[in-house]
Order: sequence, then structure tokens, then C-alpha cells
Amino acid sequence: MLSPKLQTAINAQINLELASSYAYLAMASHFDANSLPGMSNWMRVQSEEERVHAMKLYDHMGDRGGQVVLGAIPAPNHEFATPLAVFEAALHHEQVVTKSIHALYALAVAENDYPAQVMLQWFINEQVEEEKNAMTAIDQLKMAAGNPSAILMLDQLFGARTAEATAGEA
Repeated sequence: MLSPKLQTAINAQINLELASSYAYLAMASHFDANSLPGMSNWMRVQSEEERVHAMKLYDHMGDRGGQVVLGAIPAPNHEFATPLAVFEAALHHEQVVTKSIHALYALAVAENDYPAQVMLQWFINEQVEEEKNAMTAIDQLKMAAGNPSAILMLDQLFGARTAEATAGEA
């Protein structure tokens, strides 16, 4: 069974993952409002992936006899100056999530909770991929340097992202 301390921390991580899903959905909405459907798609896929992450933690909690307690999700930012600013916000958000996962793993180690450590190792590996994906998008947008033609080409590229392509990540 999970310790009360670990239950509280996992519940906080579930909430953070759901807030991540909500934030990515707001970013998708921003791109929809700015006629960038491919970038919107990228963010929608990311939003769903974050929801799946929350459910992975949710299921772990239930499998271990813990109780999920859902908290309030703060309203996300939905206004950005440029596509680059959106992806920079996404990277910053992923860095916050990475830090939180690392703290949760450290707590699982301190609590000698081996099943939680194994489960959280998956998240540690996943966060490497999450940050890499955001950094790649940022690098590409920087290369585009605000050029409308390049931005539209990237929009098409980002629109090709599918949930199936990220299924190994979830």
C-alpha cells in the first residue's frame, strides 16, 4: 500500500498532468484562432498524451490501494505573441513537470516504495522525450525566423503528428 505522503504527492502529480493537458488544449485553441491547424493538432495530440499520463498515475494509485483526490485546475494562458512563444511556454511547462517527477521519484526512494520507483522510471524517460520534442519545435521555429512561408511549412509538418506516433510514449 502507498504511504499517505506518497499518495498526496501522486495526487499532486495527477493534478499537474491534468493541468498540462488543459494548458496544451489552450495552446491548441490559440493556434486554431490564428489559422495554424497543424500546430493546433500538435498541441491536441500533446494534450491527450498528458491526459493519458494522468490516468497512468491514477491507475497506479488504484492498483496500490490509494485514493485519488482530484484538485482544481488553474486556468491556463491562451494568448501568445508568436508560435515560438507557445512552444517556449510548452518547454518551460515540461521542465516544471520534469522537476516534479524527479521530486516524486526521490520521495518514492525515501519511502522505499519499489513499485512506485519502477512506474516513475517510465515517467523519467518520457520527460526526456517531452523536452526533446519541444526543443526540436523551438529550434525549427527559430530557423523559420518568423518567415510566413516557413511557418506554414512547419504548420504542415506539425499537423502530421498523430496519437499513434506517440503511443509508445504514453
